[in-house]
Amino acid sequence: MALSTSSNFAKPDDAFRAVVEAHRGLNEAESADLDAALVLILANHIGDIAVLREAITLAKRRMIEASQQQQQQQ
Repeated sequence: MALSTSSNFAKPDDAFRAVVEAHRGLNEAESADLDAALVLILANHIGDIAVLREAITLAKRRMIEASQQQQQQQ
């Protein structure tokens, strides 16, 4: 199975809203716990270590790029 980076949702905005709404009313620690639990549940659902590793690499790369862009804007 290859990592899919295009939207698989018929309504991507609804998926985004569902995640945002799940965090409503949570403090920072609870929000981080929710994110961690969600990641582990979805990783288990995928069930493919190669895809998980690819997703981790992509997420780290995006974080680094976002950080670099913020530094350039300052």
